[in-house]
Amino acid sequence: MQLHSPIHLVPYNENSLFIKRDDLIDPFISGNKWRKLKYILLDAASKNKTHLVTFGGAYSNHLLATAAAAAKYQLKATAFVRGEEISNEMLALCKIFGMQLHFTDRESYKNKLELFEKHYKNDENAYFVDEGGASKEATIGCAEIINELTEPFDYIFCAAGTGTTAAGLLKGINQLGLDSQLHVVPVLKGGDFIRQEISNYEQDLSKLQLHTDYHFGGYAKTSQELICFIKDFTSQTGILIDPIYTGKMFYAINDLISKKQISKDAKILAIHTGGLFGILGKIDEFEKNS
Repeated sequence: MQLHSPIHLVPYNENSLFIKRDDLIDPFISGNKWRKLKYILLDAASKNKTHLVTFGGAYSNHLLATAAAAAKYQLKATAFVRGEEISNEMLALCKIFGMQLHFTDRESYKNKLELFEKHYKNDENAYFVDEGGASKEATIGCAEIINELTEPFDYIFCAAGTGTTAAGLLKGINQLGLDSQLHVVPVLKGGDFIRQEISNYEQDLSKLQLHTDYHFGGYAKTSQELICFIKDFTSQTGILIDPIYTGKMFYAINDLISKKQISKDAKILAIHTGGLFGILGKIDEFEKNS
């Protein structure tokens, strides 16, 4: 299934940037999750696998996307959830889509292949899907974002957790020989490791630039400044962004322009990778700053 998301030109803070609205692809199989799962599902189908077994945290967009995709294509879905057993809105949605959840202590969770083998070695229908969908298949799907572009851009921005989406984007840029520079905003503290993760899938890193100072304390960490920025951006543009991924990316773009580290006249494309349900885990922080 080929599906092109639209690109919107959006004014904000006296600047204009283009946003590729992958968040509009599907309400649950959203953004880069749709891109990543596309070829994973095709690979599973080619091997006659009907049971997706995956991994994630309690507010994982990947878990919700996998649950929704499995239901859509009549597959069974199981997830190992990192940490103690809890209830929240995200996991409730996963259950509604039919996903089975196994809460797993953090030490055991570190070895995902071992968990898969221990519980599903004898299930001939089981198909391993890594955390966040990280895989070669995922990078192929994300590279298609670049194939859909009909005009050139100076800079292409994306947020990064595992680096899989960024690897796919860089693959697409290199394959087409574009002059675009890929600017990646890691959302984890110590995000320099993303470069190594990207190099596992794409060798030529000459058009890659990391901005590692916009993690706001680490994965899923926020600050009053970030929350206020997200509220301002969303109220001015009508485009919802989240505090885990896209909020940090758009904050970085705005900050880099204001510091003149990138030109305000440059043609900038931001990839909106969706995953907006992750905002549910941070609602209290928005309420406190209302």
